[in-house]
Amino acid sequence: MAAPRKDNVKEKILDAAQELLKTGSLSDITLSEIAARAGVSKGTLYYHYKNKTDILFDITDRYLNRQWDELISWTENREKDTSIHRLVMYVMQRNVESAGIRLHLLNAAMLGDEALREKLIDRYGEFEKLIASKIAERTSSVEADYLARLILLSSDGLIVQEAIKNGSFDTAAFIAQSAEYIRKFNER
Repeated sequence: MAAPRKDNVKEKILDAAQELLKTGSLSDITLSEIAARAGVSKGTLYYHYKNKTDILFDITDRYLNRQWDELISWTENREKDTSIHRLVMYVMQRNVESAGIRLHLLNAAMLGDEALREKLIDRYGEFEKLIASKIAERTSSVEADYLARLILLSSDGLIVQEAIKNGSFDTAAFIAQSAEYIRKFNER
């Protein structure tokens, strides 16, 4: 039987770490726990990753790459309604759905992981430009750069409301109301 490819081992490690992050913070998770969950030895884990920050880097890249690819795929699907208000709703819903990993990334960046902070800022800027370009393809009624920033900042706020379990705030209703507001504004 052939040995597993390095890519497969790294994916197993990332999957394990991401699974552990669903129930604990990065500081609470040990590399031993990640190795055990991934079904690899600690030596194998250390061969691929020297520390948890490196793992978080790759989780960040994987997460952001998936978001990027999914947005492009969704906006290019001719069978879907990808109008401006649906685009707003799609991006906000997807961002809120991935709140767990985003909170870990933001937390690590805010608590002093400078390299991760810089990576998030760079990728955030790239994602903002992508969203703005997709908005610009759909309408000239709104400033695309501004709306992209508004969507991303609103999404971050929604993630915080979800994280603090604010029962008096209806995230789904807010997203729907935002999309409807954009639809009406665009029709003017």
